[in-house]
Amino acid sequence: MNSRSIYVAATSQHVGKTTSTLGLSVALQNAGFELGYCKPVGQQAVDYGDLKADKDALLFSEVLDFRLEPHIHSPVILGKGATTAYLNNPADFPYAEAVEAAAKELTRRHELVIFEGTGHPGVGSVVGLSNATVARMLDARVVMVVEGGIGNTIDRLHMATALFREEGVPIIGVIINKVLPEKMEKVRHYVGRWLSQKGLKLLGVLPFDKSLSYPIMATVKQATWGRTLIHDAYLTNKVEGIIAGSLVDSHDFTKEKNLLLVVSSKRVCSALQRINQLCKIHEVKNFPLSGVIITGDGGYVYDQFDKLPCKQFLLDKKIPVISTPLDTYGSVLRISRIEVKINIHTPWKSQRAIELVDQNVDLEPILREIQVGVGR
Repeated sequence: MNSRSIYVAATSQHVGKTTSTLGLSVALQNAGFELGYCKPVGQQAVDYGDLKADKDALLFSEVLDFRLEPHIHSPVILGKGATTAYLNNPADFPYAEAVEAAAKELTRRHELVIFEGTGHPGVGSVVGLSNATVARMLDARVVMVVEGGIGNTIDRLHMATALFREEGVPIIGVIINKVLPEKMEKVRHYVGRWLSQKGLKLLGVLPFDKSLSYPIMATVKQATWGRTLIHDAYLTNKVEGIIAGSLVDSHDFTKEKNLLLVVSSKRVCSALQRINQLCKIHEVKNFPLSGVIITGDGGYVYDQFDKLPCKQFLLDKKIPVISTPLDTYGSVLRISRIEVKINIHTPWKSQRAIELVDQNVDLEPILREIQVGVGR
């Protein structure tokens, strides 16, 4: 198999593996490589015509502009019930063969292939496809992504890299993600020194970027068990902050935008009226709300909304309105716990991920390893 393959792995979930893979993919394309992409083992599927593909494969097909072929770009999806079904009848699920067939076709088509891992290094072990095992099968070299810090970061790296060493998979280097800007040099110094002692390269330190943590209204709707009352087409609006209906006067609308108003049906019109007044007083040109959640008391608001005098205002401003059975506290709590991911509905995140990698990751060690791979 063509050894010009890179496998992007992570020490755990939610550390920015997709962010890093996306940035690296575009950087390698810009370096002149004809690049292929694959998510060999996925966990969250989306419908793609009559087929299913991992959500990240769908995102990459849009950003990198290729026609998504699920059996090639997303050959294995371990959805709900997949592991028990496999354990009951392993012979019915030739997962390894599917991954190998996809990789063979991709390496035939492309000069270089980037494979995106899933979760922590051990994910997939139950079906014989841990990240480390898959990387070995693909004859790939690994870029490891870890969340920023010092002690905890080193601990996670020590544990995660052990699985790849056990499989004899070479690690190109490490990207440290989500580092507070004021701690970047300290993290670079101490974690970089530890990596050097282990014979590993520090490829880059990416700063924490708040914009990547913004959810969109569709995600908020899902998190709060919401139902759309108006403007379903605007559920891709991003949410940069939350306002409780009773605390409108404490916000500075000259500095805040893309806000989510969380309010009961009894207060929604008075809250909107006050926000509008404050915007006029302070000459705020763009209305600062990206959405409204009308809270309930165990139920959804329907008839009450149709009778609200501010309904037309919301229609005119094109502000999506969601009804939830949760109260204000419960809504805000669930929204605060959202794990925000890059997806096809957040193009600003994709662009920012590309910029962060371009500005903070040294591509040279990766390019050197690719050249070494040519001669293997």
